[in-house]
Amino acid sequence: MFALIAWVSGTNGPGVLLPLGKVILAVYLGCLLHAALLYCGLILCIGKLNPIRFFRGIADAQLVAFSTASSAGTLPVNLRCTQKNLGVSESISSFVLPLGATLNMDGTAIYQGVTALFVAQAYGIELNLPHYLTIIVSATLASIGTAGVPGAGMIMLSLVLGSVGLPLEGVALIAGIDRILDMARTTLNITGDAVGAVLIARGEGELNEDVYYERTPLVPL
Repeated sequence: MFALIAWVSGTNGPGVLLPLGKVILAVYLGCLLHAALLYCGLILCIGKLNPIRFFRGIADAQLVAFSTASSAGTLPVNLRCTQKNLGVSESISSFVLPLGATLNMDGTAIYQGVTALFVAQAYGIELNLPHYLTIIVSATLASIGTAGVPGAGMIMLSLVLGSVGLPLEGVALIAGIDRILDMARTTLNITGDAVGAVLIARGEGELNEDVYYERTPLVPL
């Protein structure tokens, strides 16, 4: 990662590091807002559950995702957290989480949208409303097909850039900070998978609320 950053700054000048820092801030802020507003809202409004308890329950999975930047590598930990900490049945979690690790990539879609705008600004290309809509659609579709391994989102970024005619060389500008961005988007991805598992288990009556709220069931005398 440091070698890539050195190449980017050496090729484009040290002034490029400040915009890259803004990209990191924008992606992390976008992921935090997405989790705080959408995921908390879903847990609270649809699941009728405490979102703070939800995030406490999947903290271990989030730490693994943040450190490994791999949705597939975090899957076993996410399964354990949703079953043991959140009370999701094994039948629900074993189906929803592997499927989500392949298809549910909210963090990757946010990353690709932000970085596409950065590349456009870096090359002085003005985008209009149709371009923005194309980026939204292509980033969503590209994120669905992204593998749950480190660095896969950067490869799919070329599809998003090509969809609006942005230079593919812009991927090289992101390469130096991709690992830092990958940590945030992977954490958001696995969090969304767990949200889906909890909500489906809640709707199917297969969520153990005693486990979710860490309550000890009363033993009949």
